[in-house]
Amino acid sequence: MKPSISHDWSEETPEAKARWFQSLSLEERMQVICEFTDLVLTVNPDLPRKKRAEPTHGRVRVVTLP
Repeated sequence: MKPSISHDWSEETPEAKARWFQSLSLEERMQVICEFTDLVLTVNPDLPRKKRAEPTHGRVRVVTLP
């Protein structure tokens, strides 16, 4: 595969982004995650204090495609 640079939005699919992320080393992946976390917390510093999740009561059913 010949490396190339593209500026086409149609090529930024979730699959392409996943392939890019999987091509990184473990250290590079952790660096990207830390940078995204820092960005999110800079934009919304109160985010860790907000409770949005609701506890589930009873059973949880996981549905998967066949």
